[in-house]
Amino acid sequence: MSQPVLYGIVLAGGSARRLSGVDKPMLTIGGIPLLRRVVDALSAAREIIVVGQPREGIDGVHWTQEDPPGAGPVAALAAGLARCGERGCRSDCHVAVLAGDLAGLTADIVALLWASITDADDTDGAVLVDPDGRRQWLAGVWRAEALRTALPAEPANAALHATLGRLAVTEVRASARQAADVDTEADLRRAREAHG
Repeated sequence: MSQPVLYGIVLAGGSARRLSGVDKPMLTIGGIPLLRRVVDALSAAREIIVVGQPREGIDGVHWTQEDPPGAGPVAALAAGLARCGERGCRSDCHVAVLAGDLAGLTADIVALLWASITDADDTDGAVLVDPDGRRQWLAGVWRAEALRTALPAEPANAALHATLGRLAVTEVRASARQAADVDTEADLRRAREAHG
């Protein structure tokens, strides 16, 4: 049996309140915007959907926006899934759901997550788990049908962990560097030091 097709959804909205409202996905690590790093890690995906305002220099993706803008990650996920469906993502596809600020994400990590659900019939998705045991809900690969089923009727301002936490999840252990995202100035400084 062939491996299901992989699609990618990158959530690149948000207000970055803890970073003075900067356009966080466009902050650079090693001279490369965070969003570009995440998109590049999805090299195995047939199509990549970025939910957020279009940015210059991020090519090879399809853009969409949650409704209303700023309505949170579940609304962004719903918009991304709708756009994936328009691009041919059927119920048997797999979908990587990623934050646009994952500083340590690589294609190898996406492949590991993808393999974790491809090889298991009893799971709806696989997510990275950081060294403190926290599930990184925006660093995972899911069965498309499970995601669509989990979405609430009103996704605006719904809680992501409550939405995805109902599903059968495989945990994939990650190092602090692999699971790192950028929420604060300290996170940004650590990511830049880690990538020299």
